[in-house]
Amino acid sequence: MKPFAAPIEDIFFILNHVVDAGRVEDYDPEMSREIAQHFASFAEDVIAPTDEIGDRVGAKLVDGRVVLPPEFHDMFAQYVEGGWPGLMLPEEFGGMGVDGVTGGVVHEILMGANHAFQMLVSLAVGHNRVFQHFGTEEQKAKYLPRLASGDYLATMALTEPGAGSDLGRIRTRAVQDGDTWRITGEKIFISGGDQDLSKGVLHMVLARTGDMDSGVKGLSLFACTSDRDDGSRNAVKVTRIEEKMGLHAQPTCQLAFDGAEAELIGTEGQGLRAMFEVMNHARVDVALQGVAHSARAYDIASSYAAERVQGKGPDGPVTIDQHGDVRRMLDEIDAIAMGARAMTHLALVTLESGDNPWLLELLTHVIKWYASEQGLRAAETGMQVLGGYGYLQEYRIEQTYRDLRIAAIYEGASGIHAMGLAGRLLRLENGAAMDAFVDFVSGIDGGPALETAFKAWQGARAHLETGVDPGQIATPFIRLTSRVLEQAMWAKMAANADNHPDPARIRRVAALVARQAARCDADLAEMTAA
Repeated sequence: MKPFAAPIEDIFFILNHVVDAGRVEDYDPEMSREIAQHFASFAEDVIAPTDEIGDRVGAKLVDGRVVLPPEFHDMFAQYVEGGWPGLMLPEEFGGMGVDGVTGGVVHEILMGANHAFQMLVSLAVGHNRVFQHFGTEEQKAKYLPRLASGDYLATMALTEPGAGSDLGRIRTRAVQDGDTWRITGEKIFISGGDQDLSKGVLHMVLARTGDMDSGVKGLSLFACTSDRDDGSRNAVKVTRIEEKMGLHAQPTCQLAFDGAEAELIGTEGQGLRAMFEVMNHARVDVALQGVAHSARAYDIASSYAAERVQGKGPDGPVTIDQHGDVRRMLDEIDAIAMGARAMTHLALVTLESGDNPWLLELLTHVIKWYASEQGLRAAETGMQVLGGYGYLQEYRIEQTYRDLRIAAIYEGASGIHAMGLAGRLLRLENGAAMDAFVDFVSGIDGGPALETAFKAWQGARAHLETGVDPGQIATPFIRLTSRVLEQAMWAKMAANADNHPDPARIRRVAALVARQAARCDADLAEMTAA
């Protein structure tokens, strides 16, 4: 088994030399790297060893409460002792106040070390954003210190049995009762809906305060804690833990709210707008999950291939990374991992800098689609490099695939993001997001490969603008958009290759990506033929 190793050099090559993280006001490259290296050591030594245990043992529902393996308790105690729960929360509420870019780096490392644990501890950042934009000073003072200290972990309670992607069908009801609100209803697929690591759980619940026919306009957002202020349990019950393909140590819960006490965040009817503060951050996090697993697949596969002796070369026996087809597979995995990281870091830096909101609108759809879909391909290819061993649990690359598979489904399934791009963004403000993408790509010297890809994309956009139904061609369009962005980011990586410890690797993989530009014409042909 290949122990987890954080890809620090790759991360900071992209941040500092490809996506210009320096335009984020609070980003300090030296301080960011120091924090990342400190966390990487902790993740490699303490967090990563619990990943296999969590996958094997999983979370259990015992007498109505979720129980995690003992090793998670020891690890979480050290995580809290290091102050990591409050990394990106304001210092005035007990956090470290670290910039969002550095926080993204830490989250990627954490995902690579133990994806299931990352999902348990990651939502405090999104909750902080909600309270900063919509909460009162009293709410900030009440809830943020609990999150920063690790006393409380957070959830996002949206989905219901009859309301998945269509939030207008939400039926969970909130009614005012004096100075408080009471929530009644059922929520499903709630990541970390309960656990026995922290003292409590802070649920952000989307519930209906308008009439049942009011659609999304009748939704409001609530803070609902697992325990009341007097220490008694709130009326929130775990009715089951879902048995899943992967992420076994991340308890995906079905929750029943039975008049649970809650506090309104913002104003009535503002719920969906407030919840998007959590969702947008969560979508960047999901893209980073694809990045982390792709990088892990490359690390496992390349390490195995460098040691596995099979066949002969001119000078005798050789390791399989010397065989052309294996080298191709390794480079394809690397292309996905580094490309997805560059694309996602571009979105993260654009989010934190606030300098191009329309480009961010487009990037959010593209990175979530690309990093999850292509991340699965990276894991599959990594399994292929290992051959029969890839199918076994010994090297755990099959767990990489199983844990990542959900990323193409949650926080908006791939088709939802494809339709968001080809439908909503195409029309919104006369295509302002599309125009921002044009401006971005036009500013990059990517040579013939980028020109070929971009020309195909412009033809695809023009075809969509004729008014055709985007339903059947949305996926080819987001795939094409992703390929254009991939070409652009790899062109920037190639231009800055000398700043990477292994410039030959960067140039070799960049050349592979450039040769794939012709696939964009096939995407255009698929769209226009539909």
